[in-house]
Amino acid sequence: MPKKLELRTRPVGQYSMNAYALVCPVTQQSILIDPGDEPDTLQEMLKDTQPIAILLTHTHFDHVGALAEMRARLQVPLMLHRGPHAEGFETEADRWLAGGDLLPLGEHSLRISHAPGHTGDQICIALDDPRVIVGDTIFGGGPGKTWSVDGFQTTLKTLREVILRWSDDTVCYPGHGPSFRLSDHRREIEAFLSKDHGEFFGDATWGM
Repeated sequence: MPKKLELRTRPVGQYSMNAYALVCPVTQQSILIDPGDEPDTLQEMLKDTQPIAILLTHTHFDHVGALAEMRARLQVPLMLHRGPHAEGFETEADRWLAGGDLLPLGEHSLRISHAPGHTGDQICIALDDPRVIVGDTIFGGGPGKTWSVDGFQTTLKTLREVILRWSDDTVCYPGHGPSFRLSDHRREIEAFLSKDHGEFFGDATWGM
């Protein structure tokens, strides 16, 4: 049984965006996720590892602010969903990701879920144990912000068809704030989904 992937995290930038690094403890291969700001901090996260890729959970500016710098430093493939991307973001990926994709990392693999709503290119990255890096898909207090009625309705679909299908022992690691266990919020999410929210969009909380 391989040792669990090491998950390193640092809050970076003015919005305290959680950057993540995943490290295989056997091969020391690593993947950097969401290089939002502070390149030197990101570089320190990868200390004593062999970076093999940069992944984006989505393309909002607070998640990609140091992308160009880290691509130049690391010289590794960039992987993200094809989109549509956040407004104003353009790039060419070395690999476009889709839901169901598996990415090798040393003796482990990561599974990609497409989780649109907050953005069209939002993905969640599941480790091969009950941990998932969820970006801005979901937080302890509610789902990620939406900017249109269609976006909010897409978020509701993602909650039903992606998030709630995970096991209760899943630990979610969001783009901002602390991690949380899905079981602690499943009833709130189910109650949230049972309500008619009309033409709502914007910042939502489970209790609304």
